[in-house]
Amino acid sequence: MAERRTFLKQASLLLGSTAIFPQTVFGCNRSSKKLGICLVGLGNYSENLLAPALQLTQHCELRGIVTGSPEKIPIWQKRYGIPDKNVYDYETMGGIANNSDIDVIYIVLPTGLHAKYAIKAAETGKHVWCEKPMAKTVKECRAIIDACKKNKVKLAIGYRMQHEPNTQKVISWAKTRPYGQIQKIQAEVGFNIRNPADTWRMKKDMGGGLLYDVGVYAINAMRYTTGLEPTSVLARYENTRPEVYKEVPETTIFDFQFPKGIQAHGRTTGRENRNILRAECEHGWYQLSPFQAYSGVQGKASDGLLLNTYIENQQARQMDDDALAILDDAPVMVPGENGMQDIVLIEAIIASAETGRTIQIS
Repeated sequence: MAERRTFLKQASLLLGSTAIFPQTVFGCNRSSKKLGICLVGLGNYSENLLAPALQLTQHCELRGIVTGSPEKIPIWQKRYGIPDKNVYDYETMGGIANNSDIDVIYIVLPTGLHAKYAIKAAETGKHVWCEKPMAKTVKECRAIIDACKKNKVKLAIGYRMQHEPNTQKVISWAKTRPYGQIQKIQAEVGFNIRNPADTWRMKKDMGGGLLYDVGVYAINAMRYTTGLEPTSVLARYENTRPEVYKEVPETTIFDFQFPKGIQAHGRTTGRENRNILRAECEHGWYQLSPFQAYSGVQGKASDGLLLNTYIENQQARQMDDDALAILDDAPVMVPGENGMQDIVLIEAIIASAETGRTIQIS
């Protein structure tokens, strides 16, 4: 436990020098060049969200793929015009180092594989985008960050919500405090999953369950809504269907204490539909519901203000923002240190839930 506390403190000090607030680069200082993106892993998220979004982007385009499923290759080549020289498998992806068509390697694999292939991507000398959650452990996150720094490439974590305009308004209020000092935060994500498929997300070692898959949205939201880092957490598990949730908990409840007396209640569950981020303040409240969704993010405030700015595609906005950060040599919105901090907090939640004790984070 002493080693854990030491590392948590060091991680918090590191984050003190890395702003949690994204500085919007989308729409400014635009370059005419497009970056070539190579998707690593052709599962549902790549097939149905990222690849279509790359047909809408202004500053990047799909040029390569890495897959372990040969039967998918002709389908992707026909659909997106990908030449043979830009097709790789997991053993040959190191060859991307010599491919001038590709500027960015985007890791879209099960969480348990992120570290291995993000490091391999960094070693090609190409910039690295890595889907959330960043990795399974803080140690793995640190290894990814170190590999990117060693190879002098940018690293961005795929938290699309921080690129979404209604979310960005909430982020800005952490500084301006239009409703006074924040007193309480609520962030919950849940689904009514009656018969969850036996997918990698529900495997302890590969996905980590709902806490990793969607719990990071709630954790990250608490951080960007307050603009602060929590000091302690008390957590517990609930599992009404152990025959279904065999390796990971059905529900995780976590209560953080933040500086300035702010209390934050979080929950992720497979038992019911929940999707809310709410801030209770001295002089009112505001919320987003849903606060994480592929579309339709919206909210309101106690004075009647509506948060309902619409964008066509979140993933396209995210990738264009991150592409511009590369083209302009500017900071990315969600750097590796930000993604790692969510895993620091997940490890604290797990330690608390398993021991029944409050875990001090700094």
